Amino acid sequence: MEWKDLLIEGYGEAFNAVERALDGFTQKDLNWQPRPDSNSIGWTTWHLTRELDGLISSITEEEQLWTKDRWHDKFNRSPDPSDSGTGRSPEQVAEFKSPDVKTLLNYLQAVLERSKQSIDDLSSSDLSREIDDPWTQYFPTVGSRLLVALAEVHQHAGQVCYIRGLLQGKGWQEF
Repeated sequence: MEWKDLLIEGYGEAFNAVERALDGFTQKDLNWQPRPDSNSIGWTTWHLTRELDGLISSITEEEQLWTKDRWHDKFNRSPDPSDSGTGRSPEQVAEFKSPDVKTLLNYLQAVLERSKQSIDDLSSSDLSREIDDPWTQYFPTVGSRLLVALAEVHQHAGQVCYIRGLLQGKGWQEF
């Protein structure tokens, strides 16, 4: 297996976990917060997708799907490409009203497909290419961005699954 295949499969597995966790969810479920200062499943899914959209766009130097394909309209949010949920207060998180499961998963699927294609288009030498943007001091290269994006997606996919467990208890996930 090649490094590209590992990354692509890793992103795909995170998507599958989120898809399973959202199965059968209602609008009320998507917006439920374990505590008033906690993230909902809808917000966490949106945030993980926004993070991946932004990180992949920084690698490809292409416009984020958030604005390019007008996903912001479907989420009733600003077209601001920096609107990813990072650094939001508990009040701002509580104000987020999730769209339906289909919209969440369609945006995630679109970003995932772009990510897979972008990874497939890379060469090994691209991994050390430096990226010049505000995140450069933390993740200066294409390779470091791909790894942090993979870690972010899995971390948040795990959170989505955990929140589902808090809402419905053990046994919601069948293998």
